[in-house]
Formats: sequence, C-alpha cells, structure tokens
Amino acid sequence: MVSNPGLGPATRFLVAAAAFIVVVAGMRAASSLITPFLLAVFIAVIATPPLRELRRRGAPNWAAMLLVVLAISGLGSVLAILVAGSLDGFQESLPEYQERLKLLVDDLARWLDGVGLHTSREALQTYIDPARVLGLAGDLVSGLSGVLANAFLILLTVVFILLEAAGLPAKLRAALVSPETSTQRMHIVLDSINRYMGIKTLTSAGTGVVIWAWLTILGVDYAVLWALIAFLLNFVPTIGSILAAIPAVLLALVQIDLQSAVLVALGYIVVNTLVGSILEPKIMGYGLGLSTLVVFVSLVFWGWVLGPVGMFLSVPLTMSLKIALDANPQTRPIAVMLGPEIREPHRDRPTGPLER
Repeated sequence: MVSNPGLGPATRFLVAAAAFIVVVAGMRAASSLITPFLLAVFIAVIATPPLRELRRRGAPNWAAMLLVVLAISGLGSVLAILVAGSLDGFQESLPEYQERLKLLVDDLARWLDGVGLHTSREALQTYIDPARVLGLAGDLVSGLSGVLANAFLILLTVVFILLEAAGLPAKLRAALVSPETSTQRMHIVLDSINRYMGIKTLTSAGTGVVIWAWLTILGVDYAVLWALIAFLLNFVPTIGSILAAIPAVLLALVQIDLQSAVLVALGYIVVNTLVGSILEPKIMGYGLGLSTLVVFVSLVFWGWVLGPVGMFLSVPLTMSLKIALDANPQTRPIAVMLGPEIREPHRDRPTGPLER
C-alpha cells in the first residue's frame, strides 16, 4: 500500500469548507451569546483611544477606567431613554400612519385610473403594504431590545476587555514562539480596526445629528428615532443610507405632504453624499475599502447569522476579517479579493494583439 504523503488541494478545500459551515452553524445557534460579546468588543475598541489618552496625560489606571465607563454608561442611558420614548410613541401612532398611507394608495389608484392605467386598489395595497413599509423601522429598532436587556452584561464585558488589554502584549510575548512578528501583526490589525471604527463612529454620529436637525426643522415626528437609525445604518455603506431614508421619507409624506417628503429625501442624499463620498474617503483613504458585492453579501450573511445586530455590525466585522487576512502573507490574496476594484495604471506603450 502506498502511503499518502498529504491531503490534496481539493481535499483541503473540502475540509476548510466543512469547518467553515460548522463554525457558522455554531455561531448562529449561539447568536444570543455571541451578539452581546461582539457589541462589547465594538464598544471597547471605540473606548480604547480615550482610555489611552487619559493614561498618557497622567491619570491613574483606575481613574481613567472609571471615567470611560461612566461616559459609556451615561451616553447609553441617555440614548436608551430617548429611543424608548420615541419608539413607544411611534408604535402607538403606527395604526394612524397606516390608515393615512392607505388613503394615499387609494388616491394613487384613482390617479392611475385617470391617466388610463387601470389597477385595482387591492393589488396596489398588496405591493405597497403600509404595515410592512412603516413597520420595518420599528422592527429594526425593536430587534435591539434584547440587546438593551443585556446592557449590564455588555458593560461588564467592556470593563474586563479594557482591563485585559493592558496586559495582553506581555501574555503574547510569553506564550508565542515568535512574539515579535505575531505582536507586530496584532498591532497592525488592532490599529487599523481602531482607526476604522473610530472614524466611522464619528462620521455616523455626525450623520445622525445632521439628520435629526433637518427632520426637526421640517417638523417630522420622532426625529430622534430616525437619527438613531441613520447612525446605525451608516455603518453599512450605500445600502444603509437608502434603508435609513425610506421610513423617514414615507412618514413625511403621510404626516405632512409630498413637498416635505422630497425635502427629507434631498437631505438624506446630501448628507450621505458628503459623508460617504467625500468626507470618509479623504479621512480614511481607500486602503480599508470593501467591494460593493462584499458589502451586500456581508449584510445578508451577518444578518442571517446574528440577526438585526449582525446587520449593523456586518461591515465592521467583515472589515476586521479583511484586515486580519491582509496581515498574513498566506491569506493576503483573500483580502485582495474582498477589497474594492483595483485600477490598473495606464500603459505608455501600445498593446499588442494578444494584450487587447
């Protein structure tokens, strides 16, 4: 019998694919446990720069930690109170908005009849379901209610992560065979993720504040709720801005008039164009980008695995995976495939018939 010197490429691929499926199935089964932990890591990454700055300015470790935890708790409490009040009011007013939207659908059906396009009202209400359209925003935010119930657990996990972060380099140096290379890669990954998450959080917060101010000026109800949705969905490029604008535009149409709905839509377009197409690329550069296809697939994938929170964290999670893959030469080709389009430089010499 001839001994097998090793697994072939096809066998290794099948083994890796099977391991991936098992891991994903396990994550989906344990999503109720994984989701709070991922949120804790997300918050800890954002809180690390202020903690380092306080320590650099001479604050004791316990005092810096206490200030950061109090800031996180205060912001979370204020946000939870504002969102809870807005969400309760929106759900109470939802039947009224649905009735108004049904009247608008009837008006649309009559207008179509007037121009010669005969369409039944039942068919229009099937395609334009008021309950489904206006209830989408409420369902997305309500999906976070289970996470808010674990707020104390998340905060406690954040504290432990920040405490362990200070001693992690020494543990790695003692545990790894080649600590210099591994520590350097870890710093590259963490610094890139920290920079991405910090800038994305600031730009998302700015987007939420501007949307809140614009909707308040126009008199749209529950501006705080729509600002929160704009903040969360800003972590999902391109698709997120569209999803965030739909409920606010429809509410402006139902609550006020068509002109206000158009103004709301223009406000979203201007803000997301300035932030997503001008501000963020200038600050971040294009080295941390993802292709549009990867963004959409990651949105569907993480939303299926982790639920609504997975949709909000889809791009940060995929971005972290891309940075981690790019730090290893063996997995760098996968990171390149996850990245944006690569533009080839213009050639100075004419191409031959085989190169065209």
